[in-house]
Amino acid sequence: MSVFTRRAALIAAGLALAAPAFAQSVPVRVGVIPVLGASQLFVLDKEKLAPGLDFKFTTFESGPVMIQALASGSIDVYVAGVAPLGVARSKGIDVRVLTATAVEEMTVAAGPKLAPYFANGVKPADAFKKFKADTGKAARVATQPPGSVPHTTLSYWLNEATKTEKADVEIVPMGIDATQQALLAGAVDGATIREPTDTIVTQRDPRIKIVALGGEMFPDQPGTVVAVSGAFLARYPTAVQTLVDGVVKATDLIKTDPKRAAPAIEAALGKGIVDTDTIVKALGSPASKFVADPRTIMSATAKMQSFQVSIGTLDKDVPLDGLFDPSFFLKASGAK
Repeated sequence: MSVFTRRAALIAAGLALAAPAFAQSVPVRVGVIPVLGASQLFVLDKEKLAPGLDFKFTTFESGPVMIQALASGSIDVYVAGVAPLGVARSKGIDVRVLTATAVEEMTVAAGPKLAPYFANGVKPADAFKKFKADTGKAARVATQPPGSVPHTTLSYWLNEATKTEKADVEIVPMGIDATQQALLAGAVDGATIREPTDTIVTQRDPRIKIVALGGEMFPDQPGTVVAVSGAFLARYPTAVQTLVDGVVKATDLIKTDPKRAAPAIEAALGKGIVDTDTIVKALGSPASKFVADPRTIMSATAKMQSFQVSIGTLDKDVPLDGLFDPSFFLKASGAK
């Protein structure tokens, strides 16, 4: 029996022995962006890895939009990109990041007209420049609104990593679903996407090409996180620990037994359109890197925040000491 198989068996055994942690269930209102990086929440809910918690999910199109719900008190848990949380903290919103879920999620996809310019050995800046010279227009690249992780990582990739001329690319902000549709319809020339969209769009149109992975866009790119409001943490500290315990177990399950994890993810993301086999393929994609330890993204988050200040989507650097609380992860994982 392999190490991964043994670990999966242990997780399954833990499921069977799990007992409710609360006399009455604790309602947990979760705001989530429906992307593969949020898989742990779907898995822990379906597999009952957080006993005693009653989850109610609300989907959002971007992190900045979800911040409004967090500020109004209509959600307790935020599952989305870490970048908007710096903005939230700067505006006095009490929120704590408890775990990461994934890193280096974002990728850049080039549509059928743009993809041929990204031949092997061609620098991205040169590809965009040649596209504009041939078509007479800047390449239109769709991403999520300013302040979001997708927008920030795209801007970093264009400005810092590739030194692309600003006149050669037009950034077009839109929601996640609209981005996928626009890319497939040819309404934009490229887009920032993440799994399972990478797998879906390249299967539907093989002319679409992934031209940059997350590590190329922004090294150690911080992605989706699980954060809670300060009010929920103060009221339900035991429930918060149970939630983090579940995230850690779900991360292990996704890594060790993706076929078992896939149905829960497909049910949340597929909407009857994406099959389980596609989800399994997406889980094994080079764009899928699942992690739970929040300490792995703290340095990169500070770097991302400083870049946000430089491009004007954040007023000033916000101290991160109060944003991250690794203590729940450390207890859940036994890490030091």
